[in-house]
Amino acid sequence: MAKKKTVKTNAVRMLEKKKIPFDVYEYAWSEEHMGAKDAAEDLGVEESEIYKTLVAVGNKTGPIVAVVPGNKELDLKKIAKVSHNKKVDMLPMKELEPLTGYIHGGCSPVGMKKQFPTYFAIEAKEMPDFRCSAGMRGLQMKVNPQLLADLLRGEFADITTE
Repeated sequence: MAKKKTVKTNAVRMLEKKKIPFDVYEYAWSEEHMGAKDAAEDLGVEESEIYKTLVAVGNKTGPIVAVVPGNKELDLKKIAKVSHNKKVDMLPMKELEPLTGYIHGGCSPVGMKKQFPTYFAIEAKEMPDFRCSAGMRGLQMKVNPQLLADLLRGEFADITTE
Protein backbone atom coordinates (compact mmCIF):
# COMPACT_ATOMS: atom_id res chain seq x y z
CA MET A 1 0.00 0.00 0.00
CA ALA A 2 1.18 3.51 -0.76
CA LYS A 3 2.37 5.65 2.09
CA LYS A 4 2.55 9.38 2.53
CA LYS A 5 6.06 10.70 2.18
CA THR A 6 7.76 14.08 2.00
CA VAL A 7 10.48 14.15 -0.62
CA LYS A 8 11.90 17.48 -1.78
CA THR A 9 11.70 17.65 -5.56
CA ASN A 10 11.51 20.88 -7.55
CA ALA A 11 7.74 20.38 -7.81
CA VAL A 12 7.36 19.94 -4.04
CA ARG A 13 9.56 22.95 -3.30
CA MET A 14 7.55 25.16 -5.65
CA LEU A 15 4.19 24.16 -4.16
CA GLU A 16 5.52 24.73 -0.65
CA LYS A 17 6.94 28.12 -1.62
CA LYS A 18 3.60 29.19 -3.11
CA LYS A 19 1.72 27.75 -0.10
CA ILE A 20 -0.43 25.49 -2.27
CA PRO A 21 -1.83 22.57 -0.24
CA PHE A 22 -0.82 19.13 -1.48
CA ASP A 23 0.00 15.62 -0.31
CA VAL A 24 2.77 13.40 -1.65
CA TYR A 25 2.40 9.64 -2.08
CA GLU A 26 5.01 7.05 -2.91
CA TYR A 27 4.19 4.00 -5.01
CA ALA A 28 6.11 1.05 -6.44
CA TRP A 29 7.71 2.02 -9.74
CA SER A 30 9.66 -0.20 -12.13
CA GLU A 31 10.35 -0.40 -15.86
CA GLU A 32 7.65 -3.08 -16.07
CA HIS A 33 5.13 -1.14 -13.96
CA MET A 34 5.43 2.49 -14.95
CA GLY A 35 2.04 3.43 -16.35
CA ALA A 36 -0.82 5.39 -14.84
CA LYS A 37 -2.80 2.18 -14.44
CA ASP A 38 -0.02 0.67 -12.30
CA ALA A 39 0.28 3.84 -10.19
CA ALA A 40 -3.50 3.97 -9.68
CA GLU A 41 -3.61 0.33 -8.63
CA ASP A 42 -0.77 0.78 -6.14
CA LEU A 43 -2.28 3.99 -4.72
CA GLY A 44 -5.78 2.51 -4.52
CA VAL A 45 -7.43 5.12 -6.77
CA GLU A 46 -9.10 5.15 -10.17
CA GLU A 47 -6.86 5.48 -13.23
CA SER A 48 -8.86 8.59 -14.19
CA GLU A 49 -7.52 10.32 -11.02
CA ILE A 50 -3.88 9.85 -12.08
CA TYR A 51 -2.80 12.50 -14.59
CA LYS A 52 0.13 12.12 -16.98
CA THR A 53 2.39 15.04 -17.83
CA LEU A 54 3.24 14.95 -21.52
CA VAL A 55 5.53 17.32 -23.40
CA ALA A 56 4.90 18.10 -27.05
CA VAL A 57 6.32 20.57 -29.56
CA GLY A 58 4.22 22.96 -31.61
CA ASN A 59 5.43 24.24 -34.96
CA LYS A 60 4.81 27.85 -33.81
CA THR A 61 5.07 27.80 -30.01
CA GLY A 62 7.80 25.25 -29.43
CA PRO A 63 7.42 23.09 -26.29
CA ILE A 64 3.99 22.76 -24.69
CA VAL A 65 2.90 20.72 -21.68
CA ALA A 66 -0.27 18.62 -21.53
CA VAL A 67 -1.70 17.17 -18.32
CA VAL A 68 -4.15 14.38 -19.18
CA PRO A 69 -5.99 11.59 -17.33
CA GLY A 70 -4.19 8.27 -17.16
CA ASN A 71 -7.09 6.49 -18.85
CA LYS A 72 -7.05 8.78 -21.90
CA GLU A 73 -4.66 9.84 -24.65
CA LEU A 74 -3.52 13.26 -25.77
CA ASP A 75 -5.18 14.27 -29.04
CA LEU A 76 -2.45 16.07 -31.00
CA LYS A 77 -4.94 17.79 -33.33
CA LYS A 78 -6.96 19.16 -30.43
CA ILE A 79 -3.92 20.47 -28.56
CA ALA A 80 -2.57 21.99 -31.77
CA LYS A 81 -5.79 23.95 -32.14
CA VAL A 82 -5.97 25.23 -28.54
CA SER A 83 -2.25 26.10 -28.50
CA HIS A 84 -2.49 28.01 -31.80
CA ASN A 85 -0.21 25.64 -33.69
CA LYS A 86 -0.80 24.12 -37.08
CA LYS A 87 0.99 20.92 -36.09
CA VAL A 88 2.06 19.36 -32.78
CA ASP A 89 4.29 16.33 -32.26
CA MET A 90 5.38 14.59 -29.08
CA LEU A 91 8.80 15.66 -27.82
CA PRO A 92 11.39 12.95 -28.53
CA MET A 93 12.16 11.09 -25.28
CA LYS A 94 15.89 11.89 -25.45
CA GLU A 95 15.07 15.62 -25.32
CA LEU A 96 12.83 15.42 -22.23
CA GLU A 97 15.45 15.68 -19.47
CA PRO A 98 17.60 18.39 -21.09
CA LEU A 99 14.48 20.49 -21.74
CA THR A 100 12.50 19.97 -18.52
CA GLY A 101 14.94 18.62 -15.95
CA TYR A 102 12.70 15.59 -15.51
CA ILE A 103 13.01 12.01 -16.77
CA HIS A 104 10.37 9.82 -18.39
CA GLY A 105 8.06 8.47 -15.70
CA GLY A 106 8.86 11.34 -13.33
CA CYS A 107 7.86 14.43 -15.29
CA SER A 108 5.81 16.93 -13.29
CA PRO A 109 4.05 19.96 -14.77
CA VAL A 110 5.52 21.94 -11.84
CA GLY A 111 9.18 22.87 -11.46
CA MET A 112 10.44 22.39 -15.00
CA LYS A 113 13.65 24.21 -15.97
CA LYS A 114 11.49 26.74 -17.81
CA GLN A 115 7.78 27.39 -17.73
CA PHE A 116 6.06 26.31 -20.94
CA PRO A 117 2.46 26.85 -22.06
CA THR A 118 0.49 24.27 -20.08
CA TYR A 119 -2.88 22.73 -20.93
CA PHE A 120 -4.94 20.64 -18.53
CA ALA A 121 -7.57 18.22 -19.78
CA ILE A 122 -11.02 19.73 -19.26
CA GLU A 123 -11.96 16.66 -17.19
CA ALA A 124 -9.80 18.00 -14.34
CA LYS A 125 -11.53 21.38 -14.07
CA GLU A 126 -14.30 20.29 -11.70
CA MET A 127 -12.26 17.77 -9.71
CA PRO A 128 -11.53 18.70 -6.07
CA ASP A 129 -8.11 17.12 -6.52
CA PHE A 130 -6.12 14.88 -8.81
CA ARG A 131 -2.74 13.21 -8.75
CA CYS A 132 0.18 13.97 -11.00
CA SER A 133 3.90 13.35 -10.82
CA ALA A 134 5.71 15.06 -7.98
CA GLY A 135 8.87 15.17 -10.10
CA MET A 136 10.32 11.73 -9.45
CA ARG A 137 9.52 8.20 -10.52
CA GLY A 138 7.32 6.53 -7.91
CA LEU A 139 6.12 9.83 -6.44
CA GLN A 140 2.70 11.39 -6.99
CA MET A 141 1.23 14.55 -5.53
CA LYS A 142 -2.45 15.06 -4.79
CA VAL A 143 -3.39 18.67 -5.47
CA ASN A 144 -6.30 20.82 -6.56
CA PRO A 145 -6.13 21.12 -10.38
CA GLN A 146 -7.42 24.70 -10.42
CA LEU A 147 -4.73 25.84 -7.96
CA LEU A 148 -2.11 24.08 -10.07
CA ALA A 149 -3.43 25.65 -13.28
CA ASP A 150 -3.42 29.09 -11.65
CA LEU A 151 0.19 28.61 -10.51
CA LEU A 152 1.32 27.55 -13.99
CA ARG A 153 -0.92 30.03 -15.81
CA GLY A 154 -2.37 26.92 -17.42
CA GLU A 155 -5.56 26.53 -19.38
CA PHE A 156 -8.25 23.85 -19.21
CA ALA A 157 -9.20 22.56 -22.66
CA ASP A 158 -10.62 19.61 -24.57
CA ILE A 159 -7.31 17.90 -25.46
CA THR A 160 -7.98 14.18 -24.98
CA THR A 161 -9.30 11.19 -26.84
CA GLU A 162 -10.31 7.77 -25.54
